[in-house]
Amino acid sequence: MATILEPGDIEAAASSPPFLHLPPNNLFTLRAQRLERLADGHPLADYLRLVAGLCHVQQQLMDDPPATAPTDPERLRVCQQHGLPPFAADSLVREGVWLPFLDALLQRYPPPARPAVEKALASLRNANVGQLKAWAVALVSGQFTLLPAALVPFLGAALQAAWSHWLLGTPNLHLKPGDSLSQCPACGSPAMAGVIRHRGKYNGLRYLVCSLCACEWHVVRVKCVYCEQSKGLEYLSLDDDRHAADQAPLRAETCPGCHSYLKLLYLENDAEAEALSTDLSSLMLDMRLEQEGYQRPAPNLLLAPGGD
Repeated sequence: MATILEPGDIEAAASSPPFLHLPPNNLFTLRAQRLERLADGHPLADYLRLVAGLCHVQQQLMDDPPATAPTDPERLRVCQQHGLPPFAADSLVREGVWLPFLDALLQRYPPPARPAVEKALASLRNANVGQLKAWAVALVSGQFTLLPAALVPFLGAALQAAWSHWLLGTPNLHLKPGDSLSQCPACGSPAMAGVIRHRGKYNGLRYLVCSLCACEWHVVRVKCVYCEQSKGLEYLSLDDDRHAADQAPLRAETCPGCHSYLKLLYLENDAEAEALSTDLSSLMLDMRLEQEGYQRPAPNLLLAPGGD
């Protein structure tokens, strides 16, 4: 049965967990504030503060969005009728309806006085529409090598703002699970991380967080979201004197079957944790897992793999 949702209001059968959890309207402000706190004393402080600045602009785009074509009601109807993601990234990104968000971001973003940032912004401003679409297609499809790494955070920020705007601005959506556990039901993008919630009817439930639109959807715990097996899963965390291993607010669920992993945030141990900011501030965990032979299918659209 389809789940009917509106921003801040999720209807579900009392006998089953709520399938969907929408991001708050001030998502990007919360991300920016969290990044600014995490930046203090962090080895990647400059990058975390740069992304925080982008998040502030993303919030401006949400609060005062650029003029864009309205969402096609016929597309929404057909997608919902057939259980398809209504904001499918693989098609909408090619249509260029997100380009006004990129233009607005480039106009509103106050860049730091850093040559690399100025060069990246100039590349985006000077690129033609075809090139911008090609870079965006590469980014949302996970082909990071097909676009300059320096462009990723700025292009990714514009795309995230556009898709979150459509998600939160469209009432009465009917969303169903995607073809795979890790696929966003709203836009079809892969999950960035998982969150273990800790309050009310969400207590103990795992929700995956979309890397693009920030929609969250329920997936049962202790199951690999990539190969769907449960045998042998382990949970690894960074050494931290403040937390025992089984109480760490961030742990990676590793699968011996497909050699993949997914980061999980445990809000019981850090109620203010947020997926994107936690992911960017925990790259040491990614490096450790890569050394141990695990692969990361979950993208972060504000950082190219191997970037800094």
